[in-house]
Amino acid sequence: MFSNNNTILKTGDWIKAESGAGELIIGYIDSLSSLEGVVKVTVVTSDNNQTIGKTIPILSTWVKKLPVSNVTNKAQIEFLLDLALSTGDKEWFLALSSELKAIKQLVNGVH
Repeated sequence: MFSNNNTILKTGDWIKAESGAGELIIGYIDSLSSLEGVVKVTVVTSDNNQTIGKTIPILSTWVKKLPVSNVTNKAQIEFLLDLALSTGDKEWFLALSSELKAIKQLVNGVH
């Protein structure tokens, strides 16, 4: 964990960044090195399709932490479930599945 532009970055944080070549990158921090000022980011989406799914080093000064969003509806959870599957995050997938099940039970209980 270290500070970048008054923001504390840590493993697992979702970020957006611009590569040295000017490509937009959105992903999450896999690891970081405060000595080198580098974060290793697993790329979920990018202007460069060849980097999607790969873990790449990015200077921490190029990284902006994305705000944590509160999931509020079924469509958002379904989108995040797809994202959890594509990133291979089993724990996140299971947590989201539980949330979706709870929403469905709540809706079915209303009728």
